[in-house]
Amino acid sequence: MITSLENPRVKDVLRLRKARERARSGLFVVEGPREVARAREAGLVMRATYFAPALLHWDTGEEVDERVIRKMSYRAEPEGVLAVVEIPHREIPGDATLILVAVGVEKPGNLGAMARTADAAGADALLVADGNCDPWNPNAIRASTGAVFTLSIVEASRADVERLPQQKIAAVLGARTAHTDVDYTRPTAILIGAEDDGLPDDYRALAEAQVEIPLRGQTVDSLNASAAAAILLYEAERQRRA
Repeated sequence: MITSLENPRVKDVLRLRKARERARSGLFVVEGPREVARAREAGLVMRATYFAPALLHWDTGEEVDERVIRKMSYRAEPEGVLAVVEIPHREIPGDATLILVAVGVEKPGNLGAMARTADAAGADALLVADGNCDPWNPNAIRASTGAVFTLSIVEASRADVERLPQQKIAAVLGARTAHTDVDYTRPTAILIGAEDDGLPDDYRALAEAQVEIPLRGQTVDSLNASAAAAILLYEAERQRRA
């Protein structure tokens, strides 16, 4: 059992809180029994698993003291198990018909929520373009409820987005076309920008159509990025089901 907070393996886990260390090592940390189980079920490569018997029983891995698991955990109230996992390397499926492109998203929770919705709506991939956060951030993983383990998530540049063969539909505040007035039954990539600045002009220029989600309230002047993504993805799902 690991009992020392100064154990090198504890320090290795703590380093993975930083995005640059995740990128350098190709590893990330999964916390909680549901998330660890889903990562394992998804076939991800588990480099190490740590659990605290004082908090829960786990079927495999290395035992650690409760004080140690609290030190290793990103969450304020750890559930007793975490794993170090290899970042999966995936590509956009060649036959993809629905892709969500998240451009410049800054909040990990929003990115995770977008992955969750993309998976729920049947999207084939999530492209993270010019991202200020990564999908392996602990908050993104938690918000995705494990969708990041199975969905094809690919880092992309503007050039990568431009090369997509799917029609590109951009969510733009003030666009003249309502989000329900375009045809999503064709292979489609939906472009969503960050909350504060929206979709940059150079990405708007890639789109065959710019659409707006109507806002009827008196105070709200924009939608959360993950909410906008959900509305457009499910409009695509509705049209295809119809």
